[in-house]
Amino acid sequence: MSVCLIVPTLNPGPLWPQWLAAVQRQQPGVQCLVVDSHSTDGTDFSALPAGWKLLRIDAADFNHGGTRTLALQNAPAGTEVVVFVTQDALLATPNALQYLQSAFVDPTIACAYGRQLPHADATPLAAHARSFNYTDASRTLSMADQQQLGLKTCFLSNSFAAYRLADLLAVGGFPSNVILGEDMSITARLLMAGKRVAYVAEACAYHSHN
Repeated sequence: MSVCLIVPTLNPGPLWPQWLAAVQRQQPGVQCLVVDSHSTDGTDFSALPAGWKLLRIDAADFNHGGTRTLALQNAPAGTEVVVFVTQDALLATPNALQYLQSAFVDPTIACAYGRQLPHADATPLAAHARSFNYTDASRTLSMADQQQLGLKTCFLSNSFAAYRLADLLAVGGFPSNVILGEDMSITARLLMAGKRVAYVAEACAYHSHN
């Protein structure tokens, strides 16, 4: 299965080397597209690993949905699964991507998201938010679950999530002009199209906000 990792960046700062190291510990040869909104903090993007691609856009043009759709259009030919990771989400184990990718063995799964763990400096409130939303139990959901879960049926976070590209494009891709929620919007449309979403608790990334 051909996988492309996509990360939108803007002034990633001192966490960037750690982010790179965490990705490079994954399976060999992972392809990555960095979409940078013209960072001004001096981050060195010239030293990206071999085979990685850098796409620069104007900061004023960034949009959570539209920019991710632009990234899809620049993914390598033959890409089957796209994985979105934000610049402040550190993959926690060397097999995090492999675990997330494994969800797509099931052809009914159109999107999957991993477990978010609090950073070491997380406040109690930030840590609680992660434990509440990201449990240690994996599961798959369909539209049949909406009667019990309501809006939580389409819960998903693009801080660490993956999509089957064909399914994503079949429902029109991400909304073109949104300031947040592009992940849950597309998940809802995929569910309404009869697909399922997987939560993969074994696929972990450190990501929290104080």
